[in-house]
Amino acid sequence: MPFGLVSAWNKRRRSKSRDHSDPWIYKPAEVWQLEDQTPQPTKRRHGSNVFTLKEMESATYSFSDDNLIGKGGFGRVYKGTLKSGEVVAIKKMEMPAIEGEREFRVEVDILSRLDHPNLVSLIGYCADGKHRFLVYEYMQNGNLQDHLNGIRERKMDWPERLRVALGAAKGLAYLHSSSCVGIPIVHRDFKSTNVLLDSNFEAKISDFGFAKLMPEGQEIHVTAGVLGTFGYFDPEYTSTGKLTLQSDVYAYGVVLLELLTGRRAVDLNQGPNDQNLVLQVRHLLNDGKMIRKMIDAEMARNSYTIESISMFANLASRCVHPESNERPSMKDCVKEIQMIIYTNTKGLGMVMHSLRML
Repeated sequence: MPFGLVSAWNKRRRSKSRDHSDPWIYKPAEVWQLEDQTPQPTKRRHGSNVFTLKEMESATYSFSDDNLIGKGGFGRVYKGTLKSGEVVAIKKMEMPAIEGEREFRVEVDILSRLDHPNLVSLIGYCADGKHRFLVYEYMQNGNLQDHLNGIRERKMDWPERLRVALGAAKGLAYLHSSSCVGIPIVHRDFKSTNVLLDSNFEAKISDFGFAKLMPEGQEIHVTAGVLGTFGYFDPEYTSTGKLTLQSDVYAYGVVLLELLTGRRAVDLNQGPNDQNLVLQVRHLLNDGKMIRKMIDAEMARNSYTIESISMFANLASRCVHPESNERPSMKDCVKEIQMIIYTNTKGLGMVMHSLRML
């Protein structure tokens, strides 16, 4: 049953009040469900596991700072170990009541019904009193931004960055395809910190609290407010309030630029004209000479070919095009990244062959 989680949720609630004005008060299943859902039987993962507050405290050594692995506007993320011995990531929600409850329910509802190797797996959740936790699979190599910005010691070469770009594209294409829940899903907060890396540096998309199920049969949804992260906002979305699948494509293009340059999407330490990465480099992406100057200096020169870099920059420039109808689909991005990987691999192979001949 698509909403088995809701039944589990209701069994754990003890409040007798039916005052729906308080987001923490019990709500019947029909209220809990999201407006745009089209329930369909899908393959479920481990998301139906329900944990208690005591289990969350035990798993994280009472939320010890030693177990803290990330924090943001949503709250904090801790590394934890369940009674089974499984190592997990536990997100402790710390947003205002209404916003936090909405994000929590959206993420539980959507992630529990998704099944794709490039999306982070939801293992379970905790809704104990006013406490809200989400329990995910643990990703050993953290998030993409930390690797690009030097927070992590290990630097990523070009083939690894291309593999991350491909994994992220496949994850977004899956969300947009409507095959998972019957209608397309817009992530709405895709960014480099939401691209997590497992032990093999395979990319998995996380944080679905802002995700939106698109109205059936519609390609545009007009929102009352703009949600997401500064630096990744689709210009059309911010100016009109019209959310489309192409809004994710724009954000994906920003992440491509981060992969290419090693810079942040927004860097407030730079001068006023250089803070926004897209505005800084978009007009240079089809200039062969300038592209060479934008390549992240941390990448080994023998890990990339200029042809693959140029193809990658061209794709990024189309993804961040100001007009959404000029952007490729995520399905097209998957195909282009695959071609770029082939081009780079083939080019490097030819170089190695030439060196052996010397």
